[in-house]
Amino acid sequence: MKRKQKIHVKIGDSVKIISGFDKNKTGEVIKIYPNTGKIIVKGINFKFKHTKPTTEEDVGEIKQIEAPIHHSNVKLNLKEL
Repeated sequence: MKRKQKIHVKIGDSVKIISGFDKNKTGEVIKIYPNTGKIIVKGINFKFKHTKPTTEEDVGEIKQIEAPIHHSNVKLNLKEL
């Protein structure tokens, strides 16, 4: 059974990324997944989702979505509080 992790940020907090590809960028917490300990930060960690057309009239597209990152890779940005 998975335990919920204690996460040090809340929805709406301004955070700074301290490790990874987006290091030193800032953003706002949009969503929290307490079971996995991951969060989604607005404008950080973009991934691309390629979708095929389902009908002949449809057009395939590439969607850009924000992927979750672990809460230990961010810290609260106290300058903007």
